[in-house]
Amino acid sequence: GAQNFLKMAKNVQDCVVPRNFRLLEELEEGQKGFGDGTVSWGLENDDDIDLVRWNGMIIGPPRCPYDGRIYSLRIVCGPRYPDKPPEVRFFTRINMNGVLQDGKINSSHFGVLSNWQRSYTIKTILTEVKRAMTAKENAKLPQPAEGSSY
Repeated sequence: GAQNFLKMAKNVQDCVVPRNFRLLEELEEGQKGFGDGTVSWGLENDDDIDLVRWNGMIIGPPRCPYDGRIYSLRIVCGPRYPDKPPEVRFFTRINMNGVLQDGKINSSHFGVLSNWQRSYTIKTILTEVKRAMTAKENAKLPQPAEGSSY
């Protein structure tokens, strides 16, 4: 009956399209909203049936140079995601250790990207980047004008 069909469908998804199944779950979680709303994510374009291009948003945490600022990020989940990490770059200008001149995140600076695991998600990355904003190494960095972009 229906129970078996659902079980079969799930097995098919697990084998054939784990990437899309997984990204649809991430999309759903992003639409529901997460935690206190200081980290969010969604598809750049609702027509993106391949679920490749994503927008992320981080509101800078209190008591650091990024306090209260809104940062947009672009996340590209290639065909090998989630076996390989996505490409992540800031769209909003930021002066932060581990972020290159063009806004691209240097994956070797962020453990979540350099030691990528299949269980990590877009949320994992954004949460890690937000946490890094409060690191001592970033405490004294002068910031570009608020709202400027790359």
